[in-house]
Amino acid sequence: MKKLRVTFYPGNITTEAEEGKTILSAAISAGIQIHSSCGGEGLCGRCKVMVKSGKVITQSTGAFEFNEKKQGIYLACITTIHSDLEVEVLAQARLDERPQEQALEGKLKKLYSESEEVTPGGADLTENVYLYSPLATKIYLELTRPDLKDAISDLERIYRHIRKVKDLPLVQTSLTNIRQLGELLRDADWKITATLVQRNGALEVVLIEPGDTSGKNFGLCFDIGTTTISGQLVDLNNKNILGTKAIYNKQASFGSDVIARIIHAQESDGLEQLHLAVNQCINHVIEELTKEHKVDLNNLNCIVCAGNTTMIHLLLSIDPTYIRREPYVPTANFLPVIRAAEAGIKINPRGLLFSVPGVSSYVGGDVTAGVLACGLYKEDELSLLIDIGTNGEIVLGNKEFLISASASAGPAFEGSSVSSGMRASRGAIQKVKINPKNLEISCSVIGDVEPVGICGSGYIDLISQMLKTGLLDKGGKLSGKDCARLRSGREGREFVLFPAKDSATGTDVVITEADIENLKRSKAAIYAAATTLVKHMGLELGDIKKIFIAGGFGNYIDIDSAVNIGLLPDIDRSRFIFVGNSSLAGARSMLLSYQAFIKAEEIAKKITYCELSVEPGYMDEYMAALFFPHTDLKKFPTF
Repeated sequence: MKKLRVTFYPGNITTEAEEGKTILSAAISAGIQIHSSCGGEGLCGRCKVMVKSGKVITQSTGAFEFNEKKQGIYLACITTIHSDLEVEVLAQARLDERPQEQALEGKLKKLYSESEEVTPGGADLTENVYLYSPLATKIYLELTRPDLKDAISDLERIYRHIRKVKDLPLVQTSLTNIRQLGELLRDADWKITATLVQRNGALEVVLIEPGDTSGKNFGLCFDIGTTTISGQLVDLNNKNILGTKAIYNKQASFGSDVIARIIHAQESDGLEQLHLAVNQCINHVIEELTKEHKVDLNNLNCIVCAGNTTMIHLLLSIDPTYIRREPYVPTANFLPVIRAAEAGIKINPRGLLFSVPGVSSYVGGDVTAGVLACGLYKEDELSLLIDIGTNGEIVLGNKEFLISASASAGPAFEGSSVSSGMRASRGAIQKVKINPKNLEISCSVIGDVEPVGICGSGYIDLISQMLKTGLLDKGGKLSGKDCARLRSGREGREFVLFPAKDSATGTDVVITEADIENLKRSKAAIYAAATTLVKHMGLELGDIKKIFIAGGFGNYIDIDSAVNIGLLPDIDRSRFIFVGNSSLAGARSMLLSYQAFIKAEEIAKKITYCELSVEPGYMDEYMAALFFPHTDLKKFPTF
């Protein structure tokens, strides 16, 4: 097959691609991340590129207009390469690797302060302290020299000294360590440092080094989200968080939700592509953190990863096929501790990777970590954890019981499947106010720049404001008000926030009735999941004393706006508690405390999963929630 050169702008990155391959495929090979929410099906219209020179062949689709084709604008996913090309990736199609990094890091630093206690992080989580016992420790040993009276083996000599420090009878090490032991001990004058990791109920000696290196002991914790991957570098000797980084999940190029990625995993090389994408993201974060804080990779001794069930399967290159097939069974919820190198993670070659245990196909280790972090499992009062994302995970309970459910909310609030949607990155409209007198709009844009699009919190505010000002009715239809911003568009009526001349992309920033319908279905799924779970237990929403709002998206939403559109229940606002990225917070607790890791395993075993697709009444609750805020306004007295 003929090889052709494709140059991408901005960035001036050139790659080779076989003739007939799509532009999207070439971009992925070049490491260029392009929005492709539909997984390359030509449906979402988000992967627009401008072909500056060269020959291409494209397919017909309603996702872009004929006049765009005249300008050389195509969808990368359905446009094939037939000569050397020069391609510009349009602004709205770019998927930056490090979106809003300073804002994300600033928010995370506030949530995860460098405390002297082992706390999960966040102002509302500091009371949940676990016994400090990091998963990896280093101890300096000055061994007694062997003689005829004390002639035990070199290995037993090390074990004997370790047991004087660590009250754990099971000690093991690798054949690799044993093979080098004789010479190492004698060259080191019997003064060594042993790196110990608690693994599957045993204390393992993962590394033996000459001299005293006990002062250099670091670990990592990660939240592997469908949209964003967040990681922290932690000094295991003093519990300090040295740094936090966030990066977009490169798997987004293969689809914006887990179902699209599971389907892609079934294609030839699909599983490997998805595994390598998340692997590269994690290694990139590790590389940046270690460079910034001058930490040698060889001193990274363990990593704890939390994520939904699909993300953990893909991280470990486990086939996720049966997660989406009835009866929805994952390959594993409890994963053994493995060498990080087995997953392609670049830390100490002997370092270990811990996966936070999950509950079911759609309630994973990120939820387990969240329950641990907010302490829901030990609450006296009835509490609810809502993790808002592409899948809205819900946990109801207290110290007596825990029950969970997952709502297929879709990616609308994550910025996909909506015409001007984007993630919370530079150029995203995140807050909206509409003057009820003259319908003038004021917006807060991330980075204080010209707007590119609208992120989830912006959509919540916008719909709430449109309802309040009568621009939108309860069924989600735009009104017939005399407003210059209301017009007929290609997909029906739409409301213009910013005309093309005022946007960063040169295209209108709008919300259409189709967008509103998608957002309405997303909010209905989350609200219905919560109400169904509560009813399943014979309870009412008014019985809930605390509602923990988790997830990166949950950091930015306005509670009143969320209640006003029917995303969250209309109860006393003081009961809502923002816990930020509780998945990362819980993973960090486990990294710093073996007690917390054991508690997480207990929590995962304790949580009962409620399958909403077969739950009586769920569809009724969902249909009733397909209005703003709800068909039963008695449930929303402050509307």
